[in-house]
Amino acid sequence: MSLNGMLTLEELATKVKTGDIHTVITGFTDHYGRVHGKRFDAEYFLEEVAEQGTHGCDYLLTVDMEMEPVPGYSYANWELGYGDFHMVPDLATLRVAAWLPGSAIVLCDLEDPRTHDLVEVAPRTILRRQLQRAEGLGFTAAAASELEYYLYENSYREAVESKYMALKPAGWYIEDYHLLQGTRGERYHGLVRRHLGQSGIPPENSKGEWGRGQHEMNIRYSDLLTMADRHTIMKLLMKDTAEQMGVSVTFMAKPDITEAGSSCHVHLSLWRDGVNAFDGKDDVGGGVHGSDTFRWFLAGWMGHVRDVMAWYAPTINSYKRYQDGSWAPTRIAWSHDNRTAGFRVVGHGSSLRIECRIPGADCNPYLVYAAALASGLDGISSKTEPPAIFAGDVYQAQELPRVAYTLRDAADDFANSEFVAAAFGEAIQEHYAHFMSKEQESFDNSVTDWERARYFERI
Repeated sequence: MSLNGMLTLEELATKVKTGDIHTVITGFTDHYGRVHGKRFDAEYFLEEVAEQGTHGCDYLLTVDMEMEPVPGYSYANWELGYGDFHMVPDLATLRVAAWLPGSAIVLCDLEDPRTHDLVEVAPRTILRRQLQRAEGLGFTAAAASELEYYLYENSYREAVESKYMALKPAGWYIEDYHLLQGTRGERYHGLVRRHLGQSGIPPENSKGEWGRGQHEMNIRYSDLLTMADRHTIMKLLMKDTAEQMGVSVTFMAKPDITEAGSSCHVHLSLWRDGVNAFDGKDDVGGGVHGSDTFRWFLAGWMGHVRDVMAWYAPTINSYKRYQDGSWAPTRIAWSHDNRTAGFRVVGHGSSLRIECRIPGADCNPYLVYAAALASGLDGISSKTEPPAIFAGDVYQAQELPRVAYTLRDAADDFANSEFVAAAFGEAIQEHYAHFMSKEQESFDNSVTDWERARYFERI
């Protein structure tokens, strides 16, 4: 049964003829998870782009946040002339863009225009490669993203003109599960839920979170690639909707040091022949029963956190979120339904799954799911055993291994990891290590408001 809002080419053609759709957006994500692409006349898309694709400049996989091409990449650089990659629409992602009048959207894979091979450093390719590994072992994977964010009454233009100071959050007291405070933001959150449901992304619920003006949007679980696609479109939809309403939403991991950080909790399970491969009768600890596959996957995922931490927390700001007692995990442990642990096991039987609470809302979902899957599959291949289940307050367990303190630490771990080289390839390791090091270098060469406030007069 087709989801509401999903389109076949034939259905798109009908909507184009009736005038319901006049524009088709083609998109893909860069390293940060931002969506880049083109807007096509819908008739031209049907006649040319749907089958032949389009092109984009390969510098888009080497740019920083300011869209400056960063030197030092092997994949694309000035010496190579910054040529094109081929954007190939994945028609399984074609859908109505309900939040944009008369529009549809489709996500693309990126190919080398000469060899027609997938561009290996593209985030969606990286996830595809890990899914192929899982399929080779007889597994499929299911997942869900729980995305937190802050809503402000200021428009994006007002926010930048005020230098992001004294922004007015949508709520003025902690609104975690608070329905009255949630009602005040329902003009935005409710509209987002409806847009999602009309755009082939089935929503589950939205709820107030711990911070002032902070909310969470939850969508139904699906296979891993579909979930990464839905996550990507959901963020674009939410930003576009905020722009249209004259408000702003941020997915920064820690927009205010006095407020809770925004996470992207990910739920993941492996399936074989339509059955949850995590389900089992073995007592893994603390009343949790699971299979060998569950136990080994959990161990691998936990054991490689430091190797791939920079994909869970990809910005300088990401690491401000990891504070004890802040609802963000700071140490690597697993527990049963315990929100102080980085890995929280929930459900039972066919619903048994692992929730990783480490990624921030600023993550790129393709890279997060690729990292999680590669880590867990390595645990299965090596039959790695997890540590004992932890009971109690993980924040107080100083003996447990900690997540990285800074992007610099995480980037070094990624660049020197034998696991990363083996699981993803040395070319990807080099490419993303360079990306992270340049992000850190950009921060190191900047003067912050904190420095001016601290030193301008008193030093």
